[in-house]
Amino acid sequence: MKPLIKSDLSCDLKIASQILEPLFYYDIFSYPLTVHEIYEFSCYKRIDETPINQIEAVLAELVEKGYLYEIDQFYALTKAPKWGQARKENNQRALKYLKRAHKMTRLMTCFPYVRGVFVSGSLSKNVMPLDGDIDYFIVTKPQRLWVTRTFLVLFKKVFLFNSKKHFCVNYFVDEDLLEIEEKNRFTATEVATVLPIYGRQMYQDFWAANGWLNTYYPNVAPRNLEQMLPEKQGWIQFFMEKILNTKLGDWLDAFFMKRTLKRWDEKFEGMAAEDFKIALKSRRNVSKHHPRLFQQKVIKAFMERVEAFETKHQVELDIKESSL
Repeated sequence: MKPLIKSDLSCDLKIASQILEPLFYYDIFSYPLTVHEIYEFSCYKRIDETPINQIEAVLAELVEKGYLYEIDQFYALTKAPKWGQARKENNQRALKYLKRAHKMTRLMTCFPYVRGVFVSGSLSKNVMPLDGDIDYFIVTKPQRLWVTRTFLVLFKKVFLFNSKKHFCVNYFVDEDLLEIEEKNRFTATEVATVLPIYGRQMYQDFWAANGWLNTYYPNVAPRNLEQMLPEKQGWIQFFMEKILNTKLGDWLDAFFMKRTLKRWDEKFEGMAAEDFKIALKSRRNVSKHHPRLFQQKVIKAFMERVEAFETKHQVELDIKESSL
């Protein structure tokens, strides 16, 4: 068997492999990382001393030996000096979009059965490219997910002219299905970075339900809850729920799900059945609309980068991608 890392490294070989993992992942997005981010999204775990010091030493050697590149205060697998400046610009732009996300979330809380609103996607990682949009992960009351989803989608189509820039509602679960069913590096990253805006208890329950992400990211901690909006049911939501807490609401929820699924079946009839089940998951307690198969593409791109690195440097890394 080939060595885990070339023998010209003096650092612990397994630690070096663990430190490289997040750099492979974020290389897909042309996004260099800080030392603290590398630690947070690595499997490296030490409790007997400050881990950042050892990580800095390993990174310095990896840079010196040509395995990594240092860009300003960031690290990357690709020698791309422009990535550092691009990251700073995208981080700065994200601050403005977060304000818009709060405004949109306040609006969403007027809709019936919205119990939690979390920002996902690039903005949850404090990144907003010029062509980016704001993705939302929404928690609803059980048996009313499709009512909530339909009302929000209709609002986007009618009042926002179907613009997804600030209102991309593509993932819904209800309070009884907070555990993400697909368990892989991509979903672990999304769970770890999701930014709660509304529904403090929902976020805490969501975090507790997804303890499996520690297999990928043992150093990640729950997000700070200071930025969350206060929870108070408005009169619009109150009266709409009053009307829909009836057999009418039961019928509408089932009807909206049936109609949406029929439309997706027609629109994406060429998609493989297995891909459809993941990208367009549709049950009474979950609705996901990711037709671009982004999850699968990212996992594939991650492993391609690992394999390319191993070939280039004639090493064998201790990195595998498999679902739990």
